[in-house]
Amino acid sequence: MLTAINIFSGLFLLLAAALVFTWWRSRHTGALLLAVTYLLAAGLALWTAAWWPLLLGFLSAWALRLMGFEPGNKSGIKPGSAGPPAP
Repeated sequence: MLTAINIFSGLFLLLAAALVFTWWRSRHTGALLLAVTYLLAAGLALWTAAWWPLLLGFLSAWALRLMGFEPGNKSGIKPGSAGPPAP
């Protein structure tokens, strides 16, 4: 079980690194929030050697995506924007 936790934590760390790179290129706030979510989930799972932080991190990231913070989403919050884009 510990091996599976380490593998999934490693995948979460790679995903967090990719999202930080995405944030660096586009400055999309959602990418940074998702990266922090995945990073915290992976770190907590490695520190506690438990599977529940991975599940909690995945569900939190899923909730952020449903709220529109996905990097590919054009309606996400970007720096300098006062609200959603005009139609």
